[in-house]
Amino acid sequence: MVQQSSGGTTDRVAGGRGLRVSGGAIASLVGLGLLLIFMIQNTERITPSFLFWSFTWPLWLLTLVSALVGALVWFGLGVMRRHRRRTARREDRQD
Repeated sequence: MVQQSSGGTTDRVAGGRGLRVSGGAIASLVGLGLLLIFMIQNTERITPSFLFWSFTWPLWLLTLVSALVGALVWFGLGVMRRHRRRTARREDRQD
C-alpha cells in the first residue's frame, strides 16, 4: 500500500506502519561495510603463529575467519543468556 504524505511524496507502508530500520541493524550494516573495505584493502599474505601452529593466509581471510568466530561467540552468549532467563522465569512461575 502506498500513501500520499503532506509534502507530495509517497511513503511505502506495510501493514499500516512505515518501514523502519532499527539502530542495531544500521550499526551492523555499517560494521559489515567497514569490514569489507578493510578486507579489500588488505590482501597481502601473512604467516600467523599460534601455539605450535604456523600457517600462511591472506590477511583478508584471517580477518573474515576472526569476525565469524567472534560473531559465533557473541551469538552463543546471547543464546545462553536467553536460556538462563527462560529457566529463571519458569522457576519463578513454579514458586
